[in-house]
Amino acid sequence: MPETLPETLPVQPAGATAQRLPGRSTTAHPPALPFADRAEAGRLLAREVAALGLANPVVLALPRGGVPVAAEVARVLHAPLDLLLVRKIGAPGNPELAVAAVSDGPQPQCVMDESMMAATGADAAWVEARKAEALREIERRRARYMAGRPPVPLAGKTVVLVDDGVATGATARVAIQAARAGQPASVVLAVPVAAAEPLSVLAALADRVVCLAQPAWFHAVGVHYRRFPQVGDDEVVSLLAAAR
Repeated sequence: MPETLPETLPVQPAGATAQRLPGRSTTAHPPALPFADRAEAGRLLAREVAALGLANPVVLALPRGGVPVAAEVARVLHAPLDLLLVRKIGAPGNPELAVAAVSDGPQPQCVMDESMMAATGADAAWVEARKAEALREIERRRARYMAGRPPVPLAGKTVVLVDDGVATGATARVAIQAARAGQPASVVLAVPVAAAEPLSVLAALADRVVCLAQPAWFHAVGVHYRRFPQVGDDEVVSLLAAAR
């Protein structure tokens, strides 16, 4: 049975910077938006995550856009870099706007954002009809990216879950749940930029959240980057190889 995001969300102050939850810390010099690209965002994010002094970190990127960000975080932390494969299900007429998300595994998980579904005209049947296609794409990506390599063990580790941003939170929510299945000691969600309301929901699910910026106006993740090209399969494979 797919889970749903709450329709009423507590609001975090817009524009909060370098937020670390539980507890909050704001840098004296917030990052100027937009970020130049994902690599710059990753370097800035890595500095904040490194300041936490995490024990036994493992960095999990949400492909494909999260991989260039996560590669920078893993490099600074001297941590293994791996993938957590999640596929969003887009809204009718706007495939980039997530109304739901699924993860792979023996028992695939699905999270639906009911408020976003209502706003875009999607319903449970819309999500269900596209779930199988999303899972097929996850399997294709697993075969392409991992080439038979087993995943990094997560048990007892600190998982640092990284994406290039959070818009609706559906993808990150299912990713947190999937990461928990590996029995890590804790899960840290780290993103350069996020919409405030979904981030407040995610903060209740992760053990800690690090976010560099929560703009007062948030339309889409990409508008907060000067360069935001699609990340291709070859780039993902190259970044993973370089991190080994």
